[in-house]
Amino acid sequence: MKKVAVIFTGGTISMKVDERLHAAIPALSGHEIMAKVTGIEKMAEIEAIHYGSFPGPHISPEKMLELASIAKEQLLREDIAGVVLTHGTDCLEETAYFLDLIIDSDKPVVVTGAMRNSSELGYDGPSNLAASICTVCSDESKNKGTLVVMNNQVNAADEVTKSHTLSLDTFKSMDFGPLGIVDQDQVIYYRRREHRQIIDTDQIQPKVALIKSVAGMDSTIINYLVDQSYKGIVIEGMGRGNVPPGMVDGITKAIERQIPVVLVSRCPMGRVLDSYGYHGGGRELRNKGIILGDNLSGQKARIKLMLILGITQDVDKIKEIFEEDLYKKV
Repeated sequence: MKKVAVIFTGGTISMKVDERLHAAIPALSGHEIMAKVTGIEKMAEIEAIHYGSFPGPHISPEKMLELASIAKEQLLREDIAGVVLTHGTDCLEETAYFLDLIIDSDKPVVVTGAMRNSSELGYDGPSNLAASICTVCSDESKNKGTLVVMNNQVNAADEVTKSHTLSLDTFKSMDFGPLGIVDQDQVIYYRRREHRQIIDTDQIQPKVALIKSVAGMDSTIINYLVDQSYKGIVIEGMGRGNVPPGMVDGITKAIERQIPVVLVSRCPMGRVLDSYGYHGGGRELRNKGIILGDNLSGQKARIKLMLILGITQDVDKIKEIFEEDLYKKV
């Protein structure tokens, strides 16, 4: 029987409704959560690790770095088949992608959580946790990096996003669909992860900002970030990767100051490319030195840039890492 390390960080999976507040708060310990996962002892031996009782929005990149260190330590053990990490769903995709980029192991790492707390009918935490443990126990899950398992679907950390505020199947790989499913305690994979990057660092650069471009936007926010000595900027551009003309001067100023500026799309699906040549279009921004973030969401591009800046401030090197596979897809 395989042994699985389960790291408990809090989130809705650990919550119940407080009668005084009439709202859900973290309350369950890891052992109390595991007690609700009936029959799991037939699948795996569980080693519970308590990290904290944090709601999703309380998880910072600094905490993600600590979680990565704990996970790495467990993965080095010969008796551990893999790691499951429970997490609040609000920024679960960011932590999952952080772990995917920084952990280099053939053993699976699975991040999971719950959309309903333990006081609600249909509490989905035990089911998601059971499916995650089954995923770790499958030999087919090796060499797939960090996975997100919710609602019996297995998704790659770099592809998945929280798509709905309430739905149990909120976590979706919008462009490509899930890697597989968990059916009757067995994992079935329908496609492979073709490529994943590893960023070998134990440091992050926290001063990286994320901006969403909107109609008529100017350079005020970008200029402020430059003046405040931010080390990186991610911009969610419009459509294929374009911005209002008023933003161009600010982007130019940042690039001239050797601040890496990464462009992604605010659209939930698709990738950016320098297809448009008008003022504010992707081709002009590309010629000025903007970095294209492929099909990453803004929040994931920010995580990636924070980690890359932990190893280099060389804008050309940063661009090389971000755009490694971009033109192979054309």
